[in-house]
Amino acid sequence: MKKLNKQVLVFTAIGMILGFLVAMLISPSANQQINTSSNQHINASDHQTTGSSDHQTWTCSMHPQVRQPEPGQCPICGMDLIPASTAGGNGNSSPAVLEMSEAAIAMAEVQTFIVKENETAKEISTTGKVQPNERSRSTITANFPGRIEQLFVNFTGQAVQKGEKLAEVYSPELINAQKELLEASKTKSDFPDLYVAARQKLQSWKITSEQIESIESGGALLERFAVLADRSGIVIQRKVTEGDYVGTGTALFDLVNLSSVWVMLDIYATHLPFVRNGDLVSLTIEGIPGETFEAPISYLDPFIDPDTRTAQARLLLNNPGDRLKPEMFVNARIQTSGNLEEGIFNIPRTALLWSGKRSVVYVQVPDSEYPAYEMREVSIGPRNGETYPVMSGLQAGEEVVSNGVFSIDAAAQLAGNYSLLNRPESKTMEVSSTFQEQLTVLAEAYFELKNELVADDAEAARNAGNQVGEALNQVDMELVEGAAHAHWMELKVEAEKALEGIAKADGLQPVRKQFMLLSESMLEMTESFGLEKDKVYRQYCPMAFGDEGAYWLSETEEIRNPYFGADMLRCGEVRETYEKGKLVMEKSPNTGSPGGGGHNH
Repeated sequence: MKKLNKQVLVFTAIGMILGFLVAMLISPSANQQINTSSNQHINASDHQTTGSSDHQTWTCSMHPQVRQPEPGQCPICGMDLIPASTAGGNGNSSPAVLEMSEAAIAMAEVQTFIVKENETAKEISTTGKVQPNERSRSTITANFPGRIEQLFVNFTGQAVQKGEKLAEVYSPELINAQKELLEASKTKSDFPDLYVAARQKLQSWKITSEQIESIESGGALLERFAVLADRSGIVIQRKVTEGDYVGTGTALFDLVNLSSVWVMLDIYATHLPFVRNGDLVSLTIEGIPGETFEAPISYLDPFIDPDTRTAQARLLLNNPGDRLKPEMFVNARIQTSGNLEEGIFNIPRTALLWSGKRSVVYVQVPDSEYPAYEMREVSIGPRNGETYPVMSGLQAGEEVVSNGVFSIDAAAQLAGNYSLLNRPESKTMEVSSTFQEQLTVLAEAYFELKNELVADDAEAARNAGNQVGEALNQVDMELVEGAAHAHWMELKVEAEKALEGIAKADGLQPVRKQFMLLSESMLEMTESFGLEKDKVYRQYCPMAFGDEGAYWLSETEEIRNPYFGADMLRCGEVRETYEKGKLVMEKSPNTGSPGGGGHNH
């Protein structure tokens, strides 16, 4: 027993020694632990020092629209974010503008094209149908009363020839008329007038002279009379059956002659100014592949269908062999002779994003250090083949994305920018061009007033204010209706108060104070209704009126400050550019005005 206890103690001691040795091999020394902890602390410190700061922004090299205050991974592609300073970019803060890297553009396969002025002639694509020539339609009617005894036309679509027997009719009235004729023929030498009257009675029922002669010569009464086709054609409707009683004038059959047909084309209201009678049309017809037909427009419907918003153009085509069937679909290309309106451009359908009520395109921002694309709302006409006409929202020379539009829009949506599904409401109201022209005259007078303040001339500014008032009174309020009319009247009242203040102001600074109020009205007019000027600018000076800041409308991009004049002529910045035909969007509270350049002093 004692020997066994000794063995247990020996094995226990050996186990403890081996355990201690293994622990020494696995665990680092105290000195190593301290060094490791120190290194980790130093590295973390270095990382905090070199990798972040209070103002550091992190972005994705593939999706520069991603902005985060700390490092991490891109929520779009999962790549590690890098400091924004190494990604490039032009710093455009407008929510309608999306910046992209060259790599992202390549992955999206972005392609662009330059908007060009339309030619004076235009080819319009549209569709239509083959229709029967209404001038070749006819109705066969009963010339005398009676009962249909036998029909020789039993189905619609049956072809008949002129003079062909269509039906036989039993008519008691004709039997009596025959009896009168036979009796009158016996005494025609004594009573010629009765004989002539009896013959005329039968002739009034369209009984032919041959039939009358046959009755007289045979002396027997005819119980059935034939209904004959008075022209050739196709039966398109059979309106009677055997046994029916008919009266004089009852419609029996409708016929149409298909030796010529009409082609009815749908012309959208926006295309009507360009289409004329006589314009040549090239047609391809479903069911007749490989052939092209040509014909001029012979008639243009003066009425527009309220449901389809189209008018119909009519063409006349000869139809040998009846190959053209009514209701065949037609594709047409019209070589128009009408001149196009200025400012209407064609864009490929791939450039357009459409949501039912609004349409947007992406326009490349010019002179940008880093590729950027601006979402632009446009007004379009009906599709013309592979293109859409843009009625407003674009200018000649602008570069529009034609391929990769969906990729750009998706990236904008993920970045929280404006996109097809996240768009601001348009502030611009729909008004006539005449109203815009009158507002432009008002704006020109306003610019004269502004320039007099730039020149520090209070008296000349007051005189220019009088000219603004005259231009304001010349604007015809009857040109706007509804909400636009109400808004215009509010702005007009505000402008009149400011102009009255300018007229009464004594000294340059009071004139400038009233000019600030007038400018607010002018800016609102410009945004709400638009001007007939290519570009005007919303400019801002933060130091005006004791650092309260003030805006004004300018016809030039160059800053010429009307609130300081020569004292600080270049103080200010462009906050927004208004372009002709381009809608102005409502600004969300957290968006602010998009910057157009740095502040000048």
